[in-house]
Amino acid sequence: METSLPILSLSAAALAGAAAAFPKIQARLALSRAKHRSLTGHSKMSKMVARMVPHYEFDIDDFFRSDGAPKDVAMQRQDGFFRLAGLYADRYPKGRALTAEVTERISDLRFTETYRVPFQYSRLVREHLGTSAFVEVSSGVTVTDLDGNVSYDLTGSYGVNIFGNDFYKECIAEGEKRAHALGPVLGPYHPIIADNVKRLCEISGLDEVSFHMSGTEAVMQAVRLARYHTKRTHLVRFAGAYHGWWGEVQPGVGNPVSPHETYTLADMSEKTLHVLRTRKDIACVLVNPLQALHPNGNAPGDSALVDSSRSSRYDRAAYTEWLKKLREVCTERGIVLIFDEVFVGFRLAAGGAQEYFGVKADMATYGKSLAGGLPVGVVCGRKDLMRRFRDDRPADICFARGTFNSHPYVMTAMDEFLSRLASPNFRSIYNGLDETWNGRATALNDRLKAQDLPVRVGNISSIWTVYYTEPSRYNWMLQYYLRAEGLALSWVGTGRLIFSLNYTDADFAEVADRFVAAAEKMKRDAWWWHQKGLTNKNIKRQILKEMVAVRFGR
Repeated sequence: METSLPILSLSAAALAGAAAAFPKIQARLALSRAKHRSLTGHSKMSKMVARMVPHYEFDIDDFFRSDGAPKDVAMQRQDGFFRLAGLYADRYPKGRALTAEVTERISDLRFTETYRVPFQYSRLVREHLGTSAFVEVSSGVTVTDLDGNVSYDLTGSYGVNIFGNDFYKECIAEGEKRAHALGPVLGPYHPIIADNVKRLCEISGLDEVSFHMSGTEAVMQAVRLARYHTKRTHLVRFAGAYHGWWGEVQPGVGNPVSPHETYTLADMSEKTLHVLRTRKDIACVLVNPLQALHPNGNAPGDSALVDSSRSSRYDRAAYTEWLKKLREVCTERGIVLIFDEVFVGFRLAAGGAQEYFGVKADMATYGKSLAGGLPVGVVCGRKDLMRRFRDDRPADICFARGTFNSHPYVMTAMDEFLSRLASPNFRSIYNGLDETWNGRATALNDRLKAQDLPVRVGNISSIWTVYYTEPSRYNWMLQYYLRAEGLALSWVGTGRLIFSLNYTDADFAEVADRFVAAAEKMKRDAWWWHQKGLTNKNIKRQILKEMVAVRFGR
């Protein structure tokens, strides 16, 4: 009896400990199940994998036959590559020279020039297919570079350019006239801010406004306010979504520090809804509506285009249903639902993504296009969420300021933008918008299919991405053929094509002709040759073998 009592006590304590730990274990398992199975859903694992990837590059022989192509195919590719190189050298001498000069002193440019293509091919591409980073003139839907080359603008200025470059030049010019008397006086407000606030509240359907210097800053403040008012710690973001480059919303590769209060969960997942229903530490959920184009996928760029697994899966009805479910759960659990509309704001509808999908957010962030082409960030939110102090605890505040918040020139340019957006005649630009751009995408895809070209486009309205229908390691080369046909792309290449809404049918027909011509020339130069039976899985296995060989010196 004397010896059994301690044993019984220990057993009871063990059972009690297990019972106490069981809910935590269940919650942890539920969280794990709600993560997307790819590396986009596992930030720590993605960083570990990134650290293991060794650097290697192909010499001029392996560059053209890294997929096992026979000698004659490799020679076709090599001839095509150096034909393009000659064209680039002849067409862009001033732009290439200036780009080379400043790249050594502009770290941003050195990064983008290096990561236009998969790293194995980067050195030879930089040496022979260097592009110009400079343009001098914009007009209509075109831009003109230092060498006088006119190209159709598919960059969209990273989302700023919704209504056309001329529209924004007018907003900035008129805004400058109105702000000139005050000048860059910071601190006091230009009186035009009152009109801007009124319109922003009407557009967003929310109560108050906070101005910031960029979209990244706006998201930072929205998250901070959500934590302040809910007294909870964690934010939820969805796998692959981009919300700026600050640490909490960019876990994984690119961030040297691992955020500890961020849950990266699967988009459009019932398991994610279960986590939101059951956890007590979630302050807010961030939604970037652009993810509807590629749920749970990173923003596409040609630097990661190692095979043909990129896809486009936009389903407006399905994504709307998901957002409605998300709205219900957030309301039920007191979680702040934040729409990050910095990229898509006012492109899909005059009332933004909230209007387009028919779902009300608790807070919305805007940027880019809103200031008539000048840099800005805006948070709109419910009155109870926007308050930065507590009446009963005067020292307990939620601080956010910035030197250039509400800059007079930004505010007057914003008023020009919002005044035009409010005009019924101007708003007619949204009539049949999806039908127009869906029809254009379908027409281009029909041409590509009819001409047996293994490339297609997917879109959410005027935001497009390019994907490929046959396995290949060389899809990233298409960006150079497109540029040679006079199509201006951003540094992510074919991953994102952004059209301004002032593209006429005639403008688009010219772009479509040039796109098809580029794809035909790429096919002619044998970049899409592949062995029978090749799959994307085979390509990834081959790349893994190359990395293992480099790592172990074989």
